[in-house]
Amino acid sequence: MPFPIAYPNLYDYDLFPKVCVTNKATTITVRWLNGAQDFQENRAYLLRILSRRGGDPAYHPASSDCTEMVLTSTPERGFSFTHTFASEGEYTLRFEEVERNAQGKRVLIQAFQVYCIEADLARYIPLVGDLHMHSTYSDGDQAPEVVCANYRRHGYDFLAITDHRRYYPSLYARSFYQDIATELAIIPGEEVQLPQVGDEHLDAHVINFGGTYSINALVEGVASQEVGTDWTIRSLTPNCPPVMRKEEFAHVIREKAHSITVPDDVDLIPTAALHWIYDAIREAGGLGVYVHPNWVTNSVDHVPAALHDYLVSHQLFDAFEVLGGETYFEHKGLQTAIYHEDQARGHRYPIVGCTDSHGSDERNSKALIASTMVFAVANERAAIIDAIKAYRSVAIDTISAEFRLIGSTRLVRYAGFLLKNYIPLHDALCVEEGRLMKIAATGTSDEREEATALLAQIHGRVGRHRRKYLALES
Repeated sequence: MPFPIAYPNLYDYDLFPKVCVTNKATTITVRWLNGAQDFQENRAYLLRILSRRGGDPAYHPASSDCTEMVLTSTPERGFSFTHTFASEGEYTLRFEEVERNAQGKRVLIQAFQVYCIEADLARYIPLVGDLHMHSTYSDGDQAPEVVCANYRRHGYDFLAITDHRRYYPSLYARSFYQDIATELAIIPGEEVQLPQVGDEHLDAHVINFGGTYSINALVEGVASQEVGTDWTIRSLTPNCPPVMRKEEFAHVIREKAHSITVPDDVDLIPTAALHWIYDAIREAGGLGVYVHPNWVTNSVDHVPAALHDYLVSHQLFDAFEVLGGETYFEHKGLQTAIYHEDQARGHRYPIVGCTDSHGSDERNSKALIASTMVFAVANERAAIIDAIKAYRSVAIDTISAEFRLIGSTRLVRYAGFLLKNYIPLHDALCVEEGRLMKIAATGTSDEREEATALLAQIHGRVGRHRRKYLALES
């Protein structure tokens, strides 16, 4: 599980919906699950609804938002009530004894959390996924279809296989599950690394997330050598550019170099290639992700500071991998600090968190160290890209059990609530789906047939679960 921290009574009671919309009457139900005797049947209790951001009404009456009502428990020792929340944020539902004790205080029985969002945010569903991971077709440990199954088991809603220099493995993953029922969105992708131009090495690594065709395969290279140049292994549709010879590509980049000006401490040809790569990804309808600048390789940063400043000031990329796939400080902590410094300097850009995973199961200690939560209209390629470009994404650091979040304060507050109060229940549903997906990918013929049939039977339950707990706008 990528998010091990849950609100204490999440598994003891069923409360729904957990998320509702401001200024809209919402009926909330609390059901008893664990066999405890916290509430007695047909007994009155005081419910106090407190806005977390308003403070304690005893000490901050001017800012607090507190509503009180007396409710009688149902025969199932639960409750149902209707309330209209006035402002966005987290609320605590405190169930207390109606009568005060000998010390003049009311005894707390249970407290629950709900979250209220404004209507603009209620248009979007929260999705957790990864934009950067590898399979056996480059330097990963599992085949693409197994990577997909394992990460669904971990609770991911979407992912892209982004092998080095290869787009076709992501197409293989999509093709494998084309006729198998799964709610995992498998997005096409690749890590773009292009041939050198003359004596100039192009060391840039750029993620093409969701592009409708391969950028690597626009130039002859390892992909064309391995699988050829037919559009079916380098594009989602026949409408993709032809494959260039290396000499033609070198000419294109040199021509591009004539149209840009770079500082003296920035190399011209590699930078021209980055301009071309990011433009090509956008032309393909993809998201160009600037990845791991502070990956330490050969004892130096992968991206020089001068080049980083150029990329940021010219906004070449679509999103920045603020959290990546290593555990050392320079890779995650320093990248985060640089992001905040860029923000302070007035450079605003979307962010994502990725594993850069090379192993998708528990044997890889870094398999679940980062991810991205997006707020999108649907769990599909274009909607996810649109959400990230519109700054509706939060980078999630799960290097330790106590997660950390990066993004706008508004979305961080909401995402933090979801990670403790909704995502653990969501992930529990995904475990069986991912397990069956792996059997469908690796089992015997009989096992595959049974797994495929079971996947068809349970298909749609994650969506139903989302609609139960998130009372969003339709």
